[in-house]
Amino acid sequence: MENDVNAMPVYAPVAPGEVMEPIGRKIQDHALSRGTQPALISDQGTVSWRTLITQVNRIANRLRSAGLRKGDCVAALSENSADYVALYLGTLTAGGCMVPLSGMASAEALGLMLKDCRAQFLFVSPKNRDLLSAFRVGLPSLPDNRIIALGEHGEGIGPDLPEWLGKEPADPQPVELSLDDPFNIIYSSGTTGTPKGILHDYRFRQRQMVRMSRFGLDGDAINLVSTPLYSNTTLVSVLPTLFHGGTLVIMAKFDAHRFLELAEKHRVTHAMLVPVQYQRILAEADFDRFDLSTFKLKLCTSAPLHADVIANAMARWPGNIREVYGLTEGGISTSLDCAAHPDKWDSVGVPTEGADVRVIDEDGKELPRGATGELVGRAISMMRGYVNRPEQTREMLWTSPDGEVFYRSGDMGRIDEDGFVYILDRRKDMIISGGFNIYAVDLEKVLLAHPAVADAAVIGIPSEQWGETPLGLVVRTGGHDESEAQILAWANTQLGKGQRLAGIEFREELPRSTIGKVLKRELRSPYWNKTVQ
Repeated sequence: MENDVNAMPVYAPVAPGEVMEPIGRKIQDHALSRGTQPALISDQGTVSWRTLITQVNRIANRLRSAGLRKGDCVAALSENSADYVALYLGTLTAGGCMVPLSGMASAEALGLMLKDCRAQFLFVSPKNRDLLSAFRVGLPSLPDNRIIALGEHGEGIGPDLPEWLGKEPADPQPVELSLDDPFNIIYSSGTTGTPKGILHDYRFRQRQMVRMSRFGLDGDAINLVSTPLYSNTTLVSVLPTLFHGGTLVIMAKFDAHRFLELAEKHRVTHAMLVPVQYQRILAEADFDRFDLSTFKLKLCTSAPLHADVIANAMARWPGNIREVYGLTEGGISTSLDCAAHPDKWDSVGVPTEGADVRVIDEDGKELPRGATGELVGRAISMMRGYVNRPEQTREMLWTSPDGEVFYRSGDMGRIDEDGFVYILDRRKDMIISGGFNIYAVDLEKVLLAHPAVADAAVIGIPSEQWGETPLGLVVRTGGHDESEAQILAWANTQLGKGQRLAGIEFREELPRSTIGKVLKRELRSPYWNKTVQ
């Protein structure tokens, strides 16, 4: 029988006395208690809590009058905006399951995602009009009157949001929900077939919102949002800010200088950033002239933040940094308090409250501290499963000798004697040269220590002698003229004999996802049609 999003297995244990507080019901109180206080600040202007809740309720009521049932999926393909946030909250208030889609995905992949989740409504920004036209013909089950333009100038999409809302009333009618009801589906990236849909329920999100409020993402937070809403990275900080009645300052697209301007202007207290954003912000020539004194905490996730970047930010940017490591699927959960542990900046911290992280070998046997293997984890927030993919859900599971279910991370790492977790590489990105494992992060750290290297990635390329051999791809720092050969010779003097790079190649930039991850699959692809001696 084909799986339904409401029929996935639940792996997150139920906490004794756990109380359900759906975000759609919770935010209704903010219209009364916070009224004229700003909820959203964006290029569209400032939206008060009272105005936001009015729009949220109108969207929720319109979705229901147009046929949305509890648990139905509402998809959106848009850049960040105040309307997008209102749609997200309106969908949840109506009892729907939100499906944020990436504008970086191909038209084919987007069509497959929409079919996979059986989306009943699709909201598309004008910027994504061409993408829509490329996959629209493959969605005959989604009628034209359920495709709505999210923003102005929506010609060629469907009715725009105000037109679609019409005279819908704004009376609050939040749907009754349980902890097991679907909250959102986040689709993973993929180059072939249908990307995996990661289903989060209300238990997952509520526990996450409570935990993140302990980092100050509460009603007093002014949170600058510069990563896309389709990413779980963004939702980790956005949802608790909204849940507790704080303020979001929304960027449609990240720009380092604009980020600093907005942070100073709006007295920002919090931001969730990815490593490449830290690098670009700190590299701004006039960074030190901006008043960032209101910052209390910057968060970092999606990839490990290098120790030298942490040191630079801690010295020049007010407020603490807390690095967060986890999977969109949940399970793995660690946090590094950078102010409290300056000697552990190469780690991603210790397991968060209620989390258990272990290391296993290729045969699934648990390894002792200090040993390197695949990280597995169990936490208070764990996905319901991959939508319509029970086999792939099962493949992700590791069961401990005492019968507890853990999620496999696909990350190679170790845990030191103090319980701090270190990430070495993605399992699929690990380089096996002459039978020995080489972890790209070790080589990348060496390359990044060279003053001529602004950015670096190490990949495995084919070798007749060794099977694979490491190649360094380097973005050179402005003003430096060192050659590839010079950087290679320097780096190999710093590396062990079994780690040495076969070569260095310069790049103008490294391909990255919209949340800053280096796309190593793209970097490796051209080399596997030829052999390097």
